[in-house]
Amino acid sequence: MTSLTTLPLAAATGPRARFRDLVAAEWIKLWSLRSTAWVFVLGALTVLAFNGGTAYDTYRYWSQRNGSDRADFIGDGIPILHAFTSNGALVHMLVLGAVGALPVVGEYATGLIRTTFAAVPDRRSVMAAKVTVIAAVTTAFGAAVSAGSFVLTQAILSGRDAGVGITHPGALRAVVASALLAPVCALAGMALGTLVRHGATTMAAAFGVLILLPAVLTDDRHWTAVLSHALPLNAWDRLAQPGGPPDLFPWTATGAWTVYAAWALAAAAITVTAVQRRDQ
Repeated sequence: MTSLTTLPLAAATGPRARFRDLVAAEWIKLWSLRSTAWVFVLGALTVLAFNGGTAYDTYRYWSQRNGSDRADFIGDGIPILHAFTSNGALVHMLVLGAVGALPVVGEYATGLIRTTFAAVPDRRSVMAAKVTVIAAVTTAFGAAVSAGSFVLTQAILSGRDAGVGITHPGALRAVVASALLAPVCALAGMALGTLVRHGATTMAAAFGVLILLPAVLTDDRHWTAVLSHALPLNAWDRLAQPGGPPDLFPWTATGAWTVYAAWALAAAAITVTAVQRRDQ
């Protein structure tokens, strides 16, 4: 009787899903929606439009600058600021926050998450697979947009001999910082989606955390400066600035990289662990 009852149970249970199979499944889920590709394409074009438009504006009115302004333009690293504008960064963050949240809130909205957890009871592995796919895809996306923006803007500025190369001081750091801003924001959006599990509320929370909170905090007081420096947008701003901003409470580039790493790791940990003790 023991052998007769245990065999069916073993057959029903089946082999444990391999992590690479879970990653493959999440990859298919991500790209099975047409909206995914459109979000990436439209987001990239919008960022490039903001940055390229700023560079073209400088190109168009270059003749109105005097000799001193033209010399200081490159010396102060302004071409790098044109390659990664604040408006472009804000759009970049909003798009990536939404991209990171959708794989979670989308499944909760449709009820597919119940099927997923029923098929794979190991919820942490499922969420870790989501984190892996989103981190990889958004890192590649961020690298493409960042590099493309730099090449586009410097090509426009080169028409006035005002462009710089990647070896210019601060240029490579700005390119890398802008590229890695994508996975940081995507993972933050995914963590918020895991906690909130509602699309509109998650988008509002992502906007508040990633965009609104940095605007509220200032560098005029030490405690607000510390909080401000701990946010991804301000960390990006510190890294994208050619020589570092002359803040009242200055901080290092190493500190800004640490903020990037801390946000990514904390967001991944929240995503993986938050579903373990919650209902579906």
